Amino acid sequence: MPDLATLRDRCRPGLKKFLYGLFALGWRGGNRHWSHYETAYMLLAALSTPLVLSVHSVVSFDFATSIVPGWHTTIFPPYFVAGAIFGGFAMVLTLMLPVRRIYGLDDLITAKHVDNMAKIILLTGTIVGYAYCMELFVAYYSANPYEAAAFTLRGLTGPSTWAYYWMFSCNVFAPQLFWSRWCRHNVWVVMIVCMFVNAGMWFERYVIIATTLERHMTPGSWGVYQATWVDKYTFLGTFGFFMMLFLLFLRFLPVIAIGEVKGVLPQSNPHQDDHGEKGIQEEDLMDYPDRHVAKPVAA
Repeated sequence: MPDLATLRDRCRPGLKKFLYGLFALGWRGGNRHWSHYETAYMLLAALSTPLVLSVHSVVSFDFATSIVPGWHTTIFPPYFVAGAIFGGFAMVLTLMLPVRRIYGLDDLITAKHVDNMAKIILLTGTIVGYAYCMELFVAYYSANPYEAAAFTLRGLTGPSTWAYYWMFSCNVFAPQLFWSRWCRHNVWVVMIVCMFVNAGMWFERYVIIATTLERHMTPGSWGVYQATWVDKYTFLGTFGFFMMLFLLFLRFLPVIAIGEVKGVLPQSNPHQDDHGEKGIQEEDLMDYPDRHVAKPVAA
């Protein structure tokens, strides 16, 4: 709301000013407005983490409570949660890095942010790889012939083993490059790894759903999935619809939240002396030499 109110106040009278004012909900920047805004901000932030855990756990339970071999496994809830964080960070970097380059946001989205996100991708990718290995181990250790056959067909003798190998390579092996600090600080390497992760998460869903149903418990229902023209155009349409909404967001809304950036500027802290701020900036520059720190402007 503070950003929408800023855009409302800077627009010329017309439709845009009316819409910005409508969605700003009468924001005037008073103490009461900021107090309510920060309270709601903290409550929503506190609810978002358990919401992610609950939503993806419930989705995974839909698979785990079935009796279909390949789905009936207790590793699915943590596996799906880690995969959601893993794919989400990769997708954010996929969108953020081009926007950072095109709009010159290097001072706001720094190398430190990219480095930390790459570390989270490495961590969650390792968790996902552990889940893949545990699926294979549980299928072997359970001594269930149907479960063992499902994973044998998925990874060795089935018609869609190529999808399983692509999933494993993109989601487990590609993020291991982030053990190297040079790879985490090279924007092109980060972008390529994130694209592999995006493809790997798509292959993961394909492996879980399509390859499992291709070889069901009843041999009479066996087959090989072939995408129809409806499937193909629906898949392409999701890309177009998402990119349309994303580009509209870049066109009409601030790429970086104005209100949040103001809150972390040196000028917003009256108790921060020049010496302390200079020491912090010098420390950041030593760790990340490609970062350009703006000098504080005197009030």
